[in-house]
Amino acid sequence: MKKELNKRLDDVYENYKQGMISRRDFVKFLGISGAALGLAGGPFGLVHKALASKKSITCHSWGGSTSEALRKFAFDPFTKATGIEVIDAAFTGMDAFLTQVKASFPPGGEFNIAHLSAVYDYARYTDLGFGVVLDETKIPNLKNVMTKMTETLRAITKGTLSAVPYDLGQTGIAYNTEKISKEQAEKLGASLLFDKSLKGKLGSWGGDFRTNMWYAAIHTGQSPNDIKDIEAVWNVLKEQRELIKKYWASGSELMSLLGNGDIYATVAWSGRVAALQEQGHPIGYLAPDGTYSWMEYMYVIKGTDLDVAQKLLNFMLEPGAAIAVAKGQNYPPSLDPAKIPMPDEIKKLPAFDPTGKLEGYLFADPVYWNKNQLDWTEKWDRIMAGK
Repeated sequence: MKKELNKRLDDVYENYKQGMISRRDFVKFLGISGAALGLAGGPFGLVHKALASKKSITCHSWGGSTSEALRKFAFDPFTKATGIEVIDAAFTGMDAFLTQVKASFPPGGEFNIAHLSAVYDYARYTDLGFGVVLDETKIPNLKNVMTKMTETLRAITKGTLSAVPYDLGQTGIAYNTEKISKEQAEKLGASLLFDKSLKGKLGSWGGDFRTNMWYAAIHTGQSPNDIKDIEAVWNVLKEQRELIKKYWASGSELMSLLGNGDIYATVAWSGRVAALQEQGHPIGYLAPDGTYSWMEYMYVIKGTDLDVAQKLLNFMLEPGAAIAVAKGQNYPPSLDPAKIPMPDEIKKLPAFDPTGKLEGYLFADPVYWNKNQLDWTEKWDRIMAGK
């Protein structure tokens, strides 16, 4: 039994180091194992002592190339410089992650920093009481972040910050340049997504009601953050459904549909468009006025050691680290290009703004969208299902 428990302890410890289980669950397992083995010292005691004494912080992100870039260009160099371990873990899904965070309260320390996306999640986590007040004097590199990004977050947390903006993206419009000319795409703008001549060759993201309503609002001449004629939006989405070949469910499916020529136009994440362009596919990117824009930010969750978190965040905002991560994940960094020179690889990315002012970039109003989420999600699901 002792041999089996020691083997199990080794396996669990490896999973803990890789971020696959929480610190709380690991400590719980240590307690159970120690009681079963009757150990207070030996290998068990060494592991427990190391866990108790070594500083670490956990960051949940998106997995794949994003996590790889964070690990290579930010987390590992930070650990080398400070001795503080950064445990990176991937989301299993945003709703599932939020449920996990809720279950961890009162704060237990296993959820520290979350690489969240979209302003409405910043508001949602803050409204639930999960935020902190960062000491900005401990994050001097914040001065290089684009002002519109920090001010958008400050407006929600009454002048303070619970997160630092880290990268910028858009859900714009991708189109096949061999089937749709640049002139045609720019002339139609958002209405390209509703062009009847493209029946059977259009796509959209089935998993997000906001994105679909956003472009339906622009198509009907309305502000996405202040829709006056909601029935007009639902009507054009019903009409669009008859033109759609596929509602894609993931970034990889989006890239497959575009790359294989199965669809000619769709809403698309700017980073995925950049990846397709790098691979040589004939994909153009359209960002009409009012394009659905979003920022990703590093949200610090209540209960986290702020000294460690702020040290890590400032390190991640160092131009060398932030730009390298941006190259790795194909999204421009939050750094203001008017203050920090950007390499050509960043300048050519969709969603990059050389001015740093982000004029024409429209973020979702969190109060507006969150208060209507339940009703509109249900309505969108029925439309997508053809009901």
